[in-house]
Amino acid sequence: MLQRIWLFLLTNIAVIVVISIVFFILDRVFGINLSGQWAGYLPMFIGAAVIWFVWAFISLFISKWSAKRAYKITPITPEQVSELNEKEKVVWTVVEELAERNHIKMPEVGIYQSDEPNAFATGATKNSSLVAVSTGLLDTMDKGAIEGVVGHEMAHILNGDMVTMTLLQWVVNTFVVFAARILANIFDNVTDGKFGGLWYFAVNILLQIVFGIFASLITMWFSRHREFKADAGSARFVWKEKMIAWLKALQTMQDRMWKDNPKMASMQISSQKKWWIKAFFSSHPALEDRIAALEELRI
Repeated sequence: MLQRIWLFLLTNIAVIVVISIVFFILDRVFGINLSGQWAGYLPMFIGAAVIWFVWAFISLFISKWSAKRAYKITPITPEQVSELNEKEKVVWTVVEELAERNHIKMPEVGIYQSDEPNAFATGATKNSSLVAVSTGLLDTMDKGAIEGVVGHEMAHILNGDMVTMTLLQWVVNTFVVFAARILANIFDNVTDGKFGGLWYFAVNILLQIVFGIFASLITMWFSRHREFKADAGSARFVWKEKMIAWLKALQTMQDRMWKDNPKMASMQISSQKKWWIKAFFSSHPALEDRIAALEELRI
């Protein structure tokens, strides 16, 4: 929780510093004084913050419900555990053991139909979460690799990644909208409004798109960062050899799938090294980087 609050504060401080620098340059270099307009911008900022806060946390709190319906997941009940096959029991057992060890409520566990070897965790809180794995993952991975996958998803839950990403997305979206409105207002003032409301609206939307693209660099960087942390967490939970075995198995499969069909990349990541620009916009690190980080990890 302290790490999430620290990240939240750092992000806000960074944005405030950037805005202050922009205001200074506009005032001293271009002669545009925004200080007198601050009383008008403050309600704008508060409005953007409230709207995006509500939207972000509604999305968070319905994330588990949405995932169940999108992937047609029916959670496994304790009464059904005895009917599971060996690999399905591995999923249940790892989730149960890690939940008990870390003193959280047992997450819901679900299996969904998909040929892709995939898995994910979602939910609003640690005590209201879901771990889901695909039939494709169970069919193609051995028990040790499955333990690594489930440990990785449980690490996301225990690290509070869903809440952290929601907070980060809220802050980023708020300032994207706020900065776009400020610059759109500057454009409108400089041109004396002669282009009309339609141009103001168009400039505002264009700026939100541009700022949104740059803001995604922040969220994607943090997403990659949390993948490394989840890998390390899983390595501590279920042995790093199992994590490495999973990633290498996934790498082999993806290399084969990429060669057969470049559009196919299970788990939305490519094991091939990305061009540097594309890498900045990727939510997952390259598999070879994740494997290398685990091999260097000391437990």
